[in-house]
Amino acid sequence: MASPKPAPTSPSTSSHFIKKIDPAMATATTRSGKPLDRPVMESMLRRRMFYTPAYEIYGGVSGLFDYGPPGCSLQANIIDLWRKHFVLEEDMLEVDCSVLTPHEVFKTSGHVDKFADWMCKDPKTGEIFRADHLVEEVLEARLKGDKEARGQKIEEKEEEDCNKKNKKKKVKEIKVVKLDDATVQEYEEVLAKIDNYDGPELGMLINKYGIKNPATNGDLEPPIAFNLMFQTAIGPSGNLAGYLRPETAQGQFLNFAKLLEFNQQAMPFASASIGKSYRNEISPRSGLLRVREFLMAEIEHFVDPESGKKHSRFHEVKDVELRLLNRETQLSGRTEVETMPIGKAVEIGLVDNETLGYFLARIKLFLEKIGVDQSKLRFRQHMANEMAHYAADCWDAELLTSYGWIECVGCADRSAYDLSVHAKKTGAPLVVRQTRAEPLKIEEWQIDLDKKKFGPRFKKDGKTVEAAVLALTQEQRETFAGQLKANGKIVVEVPGVADGNVELGSDLVTIEKRTRVENTREYIPNVIEPSFGIGRILYSLMEHVYWTREGDEARGILSFPPPVAPTKVLLVPLSTNPEFTPIVRRLSHYLRSVGISNRVDDSSASIGKRYARNDELGTALGITVDFQTVKDGSVTLRDRDTTKQVRGSEEQIVDAIKKLVDGQETWADVLKRLPEYEGQQNVD
Repeated sequence: MASPKPAPTSPSTSSHFIKKIDPAMATATTRSGKPLDRPVMESMLRRRMFYTPAYEIYGGVSGLFDYGPPGCSLQANIIDLWRKHFVLEEDMLEVDCSVLTPHEVFKTSGHVDKFADWMCKDPKTGEIFRADHLVEEVLEARLKGDKEARGQKIEEKEEEDCNKKNKKKKVKEIKVVKLDDATVQEYEEVLAKIDNYDGPELGMLINKYGIKNPATNGDLEPPIAFNLMFQTAIGPSGNLAGYLRPETAQGQFLNFAKLLEFNQQAMPFASASIGKSYRNEISPRSGLLRVREFLMAEIEHFVDPESGKKHSRFHEVKDVELRLLNRETQLSGRTEVETMPIGKAVEIGLVDNETLGYFLARIKLFLEKIGVDQSKLRFRQHMANEMAHYAADCWDAELLTSYGWIECVGCADRSAYDLSVHAKKTGAPLVVRQTRAEPLKIEEWQIDLDKKKFGPRFKKDGKTVEAAVLALTQEQRETFAGQLKANGKIVVEVPGVADGNVELGSDLVTIEKRTRVENTREYIPNVIEPSFGIGRILYSLMEHVYWTREGDEARGILSFPPPVAPTKVLLVPLSTNPEFTPIVRRLSHYLRSVGISNRVDDSSASIGKRYARNDELGTALGITVDFQTVKDGSVTLRDRDTTKQVRGSEEQIVDAIKKLVDGQETWADVLKRLPEYEGQQNVD
């Protein structure tokens, strides 16, 4: 996966965005459209233990977090829906591969040499900065100072460090300085293209704009590459070098031949993997959005490159509309998005092929299903420097949060690169062999060697010479055939043998043009790879569903859709009357028996307060057991978002809950079937 990156005025009101959202330019919004107070929301999330800094009583470690009970449940529910939406729906082959990976695997894949970010160091203080982040923060701060100088009120926001003991910002002071319009435009263009700069280019920007250590104003050394993989030694001898995997993909590629056999040689097919990955981030920040240990869900869809990368189900999604930010727009220093059906995007060549387009649409539908605000979702195409040299096309699903546009899903056409390099390194046949419907006749130049004379002539160098001869291209073979016929000998370049040139006579080698019949086709599949950063999706979703009720801004609400809500149902007895206890216990057991998570709150607080504190946990529904329940067995069902209630028998209510949790019905559907109940008001 491309390293995952991570709502001003609601994006639905404008088609123009900046790469990183500056508080000077826009204000992040809650689900209800009000300004989002991130510190208040994050305080609630930590207080309710959605997540917490790891090792906090020891001072914490930057970039490491633990999930508490509601966070674990939310993550598990997102993964469950992901499995149903992709693995089950697409009939994928799920694998669970080792985290520990030998050095040779990542050397072959290119991670050892290229899996890096650019960092620069203050030689006096030793402080280290991630170069692209520093350029972003300084230029955004200058733009903010320009806005203030032009008389626009700017709301200052501070980021908390991982253990919340201190509050700090990379750029500690915003200087109120008016910039000329050309400079403002230049800064905005640089920010729009920030992902396209390599190390030397970032160094040039740092020099050009006089960017220094924001805390000390000290000069910085030129950016250098820092490999993000955690290195370790496997085994007690320490001789076998290894790494904690930075992605789950390589295990799927290495198991390709076995998966193909399991799939009875049928193509195309997809594998999937969900598991922890590790990246030694230079400067972890932004809470759950840039961490050193995280959960990924990745798909490798293997496809025949000669098929045009068509997808048999593309017609099902061709009308799904996506908000697209293409590379040409970004390279021009702009960030307007264009909304169009994925069918049109593929037709005009904006998205490279049907299979890539199919998964972009399916990603959009998945994010919609779990509750992501669709007005805060865009698909951004990778620019040249972002995209691997072997990739045909790559798009990121980015979600808009108070931290800016955050890459949460990468979807790339990786060509045949991964299988090719591993096959070349190991000799393993990571290929597909298919019987041709029509035999293929191929005219080619073929080489025959006289092995009886070849061995004695070259002795220990025999295999090296033979390999060099057999590696000759068709063009070279044709040329040598003419030389052999004319001169009775050829001279072949063989590095490491004699002076690097070996003479072969017609007594040793024959080169003739012959017709070969090929009944079997052999090819290395191409790979389309959707890669999901689950932690980033989880945090972005929490921002998208967070809001407060009018007149009760002190209490937050997390409006998770019932399928992903950490707890589905809150059971609330009207009072401490002992008659309610067996009913609540029976209901709780009944719900659990049909797979519906629930909690009981039988405290002495008012029903309103009990519901309010569970609204903070995102609990979707509530059942109240009252004196009417004792009489006729009926109970009320409360909807978290509207606070409306219906009344029905236990069977009716549980059936409604089951359909809501399974995504088969909405609350509006329930209101049509069951009578609304207004007898018990949810007041404090």
